Formats: sequence, structure tokens, C-alpha cells
Amino acid sequence: MSVNEKLKKCLDEGQHGHERHKGLRKIKPDAQLSKEYLTKAQHNLAAITSFHDLGYSDWSASAAFYALYHGLLAVLVQRGYESRNQSCTFILMEEWISKGELTLLTVTDVKEIFDRSINEDLEHSEKILDIRERMQYSTKTLLAEEEFQALKKRTKDLFDKIKLELENFILTDKP
Repeated sequence: MSVNEKLKKCLDEGQHGHERHKGLRKIKPDAQLSKEYLTKAQHNLAAITSFHDLGYSDWSASAAFYALYHGLLAVLVQRGYESRNQSCTFILMEEWISKGELTLLTVTDVKEIFDRSINEDLEHSEKILDIRERMQYSTKTLLAEEEFQALKKRTKDLFDKIKLELENFILTDKP
């Protein structure tokens, strides 16, 4: 299925149901909700270190994923979309990147967060999603220190790009 077909399916799913739709829905752009999602993303970003320091670095991986995901939700609502489906969120991001509507994030960045294939840029050749799923579904309770540091750094780097995308949109949206 092509990106356009997947995006259409997500938008169709967003039309069904009211508050509990399962796709993408066009909404009025909401700067306040965008700020709230960014605050949640920053909260999750801080939790990465907090979990590690408490001896729960397995949860650091989930906090990393959700710091980035909530950041992407901030981008969506800022531009007038609501998502109730992670796959749909990422498909819309990829669409905007391919059209040049997002200029700092790359498709590789988005796939780092979501795609299940291997990424050679990360320690142990794993993407953030891979690390999160491995830690969430395994019996391991601690990330190795070097893996934790690599995850934290990569998450912060991607978070900074997402935050700059939000800021750039505000700047370019002014008359």
C-alpha cells in the first residue's frame, strides 16, 4: 500500500466515530493543545533520566519513545490534525517531509522512532522503537549504561528537531 493510500485510509478512519476514532482527523489548528503536547513531551524527556536514576531504565526506553511521539502530536495539532493511531501519525509526518512542509525532520528520523527495521546510527544498531519494544516485552529491567546514554542522546537530538519544527512553523505562519 502506498503512502497516499495509507494516508487516505487513516483519514477515512478518522471520519468514523466521534471522540474515539482510530485514525487522523482534520481539526482547527490548536496552538494551546500543541503547547500542552510539548509540555507532556518534555515531561517524558525528563522521565528518561529519572527512571534510570531510580533503577528502572527499562522504563526509560518507553519514556524516550513517548517523549518523541508526544512531540509529533504537538506538530500535528499545531497544523490542524488529531491522531488516535501511531501509524497514522507517522504516515502524515512522512507525507509532510516528502512535500517539504517539515524541513528539519527527515524520513530517517521518523523511521527511527517508528519503523521496526534496523538503524546503523544507534549503538547496538537499534532504533528507539526497537529498544522500547525489547525492554517493554522482555524480562530485562535495566539498559546497559552505554545503551542508555546513546538512547538518551538520540532522543534529545530528535526532540530538539521536533521542537524547532514547531518554532519554525510559528515563524513562517506569521504575515
